[in-house]
Amino acid sequence: MTDKFDRTPAGSPAGPVSVSKGATPAPENIKAIPVRHVGRWISGVVVIGLLVALGYAFSQGNIQWHAVGDKLFDKNVVAGAGRTLLISVLAMVLGVILGVVLAVMRLSKNPVTSWVAWLYIWFFRGTPVYVQLLLWFNLALIFPVLNIPFIYKDEMTDVMTPFMCALLGLALNEAAYMAEICRAGIQSVDEGQTEASHALGMTQGKTMRRVVLPQALRVIIPPTGNEFINMLKTSSLVYAVTYNELLRSTSQIGSTSYAVMEMLFVASIWYIVMTSVFSVGQYYLERRFARGSLRSLPLTPWQRVKVNLAAFGNRPSGGVSA
Repeated sequence: MTDKFDRTPAGSPAGPVSVSKGATPAPENIKAIPVRHVGRWISGVVVIGLLVALGYAFSQGNIQWHAVGDKLFDKNVVAGAGRTLLISVLAMVLGVILGVVLAVMRLSKNPVTSWVAWLYIWFFRGTPVYVQLLLWFNLALIFPVLNIPFIYKDEMTDVMTPFMCALLGLALNEAAYMAEICRAGIQSVDEGQTEASHALGMTQGKTMRRVVLPQALRVIIPPTGNEFINMLKTSSLVYAVTYNELLRSTSQIGSTSYAVMEMLFVASIWYIVMTSVFSVGQYYLERRFARGSLRSLPLTPWQRVKVNLAAFGNRPSGGVSA
């Protein structure tokens, strides 16, 4: 005689359970329990503690903080910031133009132009900007007179003004780096584009202007923005050639008012503001040139904030339902 086992699952109500034919029982709600990230909380507390300690150390230092606010918009400081912006923009424009020319020369099948471009890039990338600025500033020791037959003749000391030394030093150095950036952008364009253009009867120069360079801009623009932001900071080196830019203007005020550290903070604030403004411009410029390569553009920071706020507001109070 066989024993009869109770096949009813434990915890289920006694008695027969009627289930309609073909019906699927509704799943139970899943209660999601978040994982505790103890390490994140510890690291966050440590970082905040270090920031508080750093702020406290500066607050206890011998710094006249009111002088920073008083001199932040001083007319000499504002004029120095304007000259920094002017020399950076002009040097960057010349650097980009010369960089494109050097990149085309480097990719040329003519061995002479290719070798000259390589030699230029090798020299200006191999020597510091500070040394190049001093070379231009002391060029009169080698050439006392600038003599271009039938065109121009003058004393080199009158030609190489602080502004001209700063412009040539920054622009020619930047051209070497822009040449490599432009070369990488040009090489990123598929060779089939060039072959198709030649098949249509376009010359080499016209193909470069009409087909290759417009497509290469998508690759060239992002590092160019970084180079300009770096140029804003590198322009402080023209202090060595006595060009009265932002750092020199603040240093002169600091030396006469004995507020050396305070004026360095003023210069740092201006540099941070200028680089931040141009970083925002670079971001939206990259988005514009990315339209041809992405199906959908990534969200802007403000759009991400709105999405996160909306998701936080619509979050259910209980568990996550399946």
